[in-house]
Amino acid sequence: MGGTFTLFPSQGSTLAGRVDNLYFFMLAVTLFFTVLVAALVVVLALKYRRKQADQVGANIHGSTALEVIWTAIPLLIAMVMFVWGTNVYFALAKPPAEAMEVYIIGKRWMWKAQHLTGHREINQLHVPIGRPVKLLISSEDVIHSYYIPAFRQKMDAVPGKTTTMWFEATKPGEYQLFCAEYCGTQHSGMIGKVIAMEPRAYQQWLAAGAPAGTLTSNGEQEFTTLGCVTCHREDGKGRGPSLVGVFGKSQALADGSSVHVDEAYLRESILNPQAKMVPNYQPIMPTYQGQISEDALVSLIAYIKSLEKPGAAPAGAAGTHEAAPAAGTH
Repeated sequence: MGGTFTLFPSQGSTLAGRVDNLYFFMLAVTLFFTVLVAALVVVLALKYRRKQADQVGANIHGSTALEVIWTAIPLLIAMVMFVWGTNVYFALAKPPAEAMEVYIIGKRWMWKAQHLTGHREINQLHVPIGRPVKLLISSEDVIHSYYIPAFRQKMDAVPGKTTTMWFEATKPGEYQLFCAEYCGTQHSGMIGKVIAMEPRAYQQWLAAGAPAGTLTSNGEQEFTTLGCVTCHREDGKGRGPSLVGVFGKSQALADGSSVHVDEAYLRESILNPQAKMVPNYQPIMPTYQGQISEDALVSLIAYIKSLEKPGAAPAGAAGTHEAAPAAGTH
């Protein structure tokens, strides 16, 4: 944020301070023991150096007390780091249930953002401050990594998978965005910015560029165009199971196991329908691998996620969670 050089990025999110506190604690411990060990090496080397040519060194058989001390203290410090780090990790990894969702697609050499409202951006991401934002990240080609230094968050974009990260911006401003995974000759140019805005300014931005349809309504159109609606009927009487209300639930599979229906499962079932079959249905759904774009796949997932209740028509609802065709439910 800003154009002046700083040794460390500014803290622009609610979790940035927690990450920094852990980092500086580990840095301080490392520096302390580095200096301590180096100083002891020098002091002891001078103190116990051979002073005469025929001098014989004293036999030292060890010290139980000293061994307990140099084992217990590092163990205690390591456990503090482990527990502290685990708490920070889970805070970073688990987004709040009320977080607004934005789909991010990495493509050589750009970042595409798709909001539930239908707004689309390239190499930019507009978000309101004071509200958790969950990013659902995928890639069209190779592995990329979505990195916002000021938020202390980074997540890989992997082809064929959906990964997630979240943040809550605390200060308005523009924050640098990088690809942190080498992805080809123009990797260094795969940059952008996250624009954090006051809630009122964010609403004005949404209103100024209101698109014709939302992400879920675009997904509903794809759902119809691809013929998904023919088999996946709301009443469950089609050749495939109903997708209404499946997202976020546990789904029994034909092999006796079960799977949690999330974005990754939906994606897998669209691209590889026979991977995880639900019981009582035939494996008749064709693969859409290479048949639809990543953008279309994202909108499909958003649409299926939005199917909350039988008979509901959430495709035009801008504030709901995204939905997509149910993976493995064919």
